[in-house]
Amino acid sequence: MILALTGGTGFVGQALIDRALEAGHSLSALARSPQDQRAGIGWVRGDLENKAALAQLVRGADAVIHVAGVVNAPDPAGFERGNVTGTLNVIEAAAAEGVRRLIVVSSLSAREPKLSAYGASKARSEKLVRASGLDWTMVRPPAIYGPRDREMLDLFKAARWGVVPTPAMGRVSLIHVDDLARLLLALVPGGESVTGRVFEPDDGRVNGWSHYELARAIGWALGRRPWVPGLSRTALERVAKLDGMLRGKNAKMTLDRAAYFSHPDWVVGSHAVPPAEVWQPRIETRAGLKATAQWYRANKWL
Repeated sequence: MILALTGGTGFVGQALIDRALEAGHSLSALARSPQDQRAGIGWVRGDLENKAALAQLVRGADAVIHVAGVVNAPDPAGFERGNVTGTLNVIEAAAAEGVRRLIVVSSLSAREPKLSAYGASKARSEKLVRASGLDWTMVRPPAIYGPRDREMLDLFKAARWGVVPTPAMGRVSLIHVDDLARLLLALVPGGESVTGRVFEPDDGRVNGWSHYELARAIGWALGRRPWVPGLSRTALERVAKLDGMLRGKNAKMTLDRAAYFSHPDWVVGSHAVPPAEVWQPRIETRAGLKATAQWYRANKWL
């Protein structure tokens, strides 16, 4: 099939490209900057604000997989541009070019839009998808990890040094990026069991992981046994302010994320599990974390 992809240069997008090419698909992928040539991929220069580029991206495609989005921004306007307006532009391009099938990567944060500007933007983008008139499916991944991931890299770095501060309360679900990529491709053909549905996939661990369990599992993957202090929301907000002072716009912990991380339940819903005949997770999380740590080391990220 011919697949149009946004976010192809990102963490999830790169894994998806690898899987799609292995499966024999052809890709049209959006990129802000020039990319190395690769058989099976036609790169389209542009971004989610460039309507001409989006029209070129989706023209002739069998399906659109919308992965691109903003996970960190200095203000709500940044999330609005990247996640809401960007999604609207993708929808309009697909509709104008007659591409009916749309798979969208959203976020579990859309379940709690009042908690964070990020979650609010994802919830608004989901409303646009539902009203699009296209044959859509949305996927709300939990925390994603795997090779090339920079979002969880700080946790691995902290575990290497022996101290992993985490939210004091709450549980989270996880998914390996390759399992997520397989799901997105499995959804492309559509059908009654998946069209018009919102799925929340994970690693198959019932009731997810406590923050303490996850931190210790990351430590185990590195051969360490880290101390895991639990932080209140107030403490996380202080960390966010300090991170902002030290790393500026590159800060990973923001006030928006402090509110998000402090929520006690980021476990996927049992009602939203993808049909077993369509997809099931394959990568056991401890093994996946260990392989990720090995990739970080091999590529000198740790």
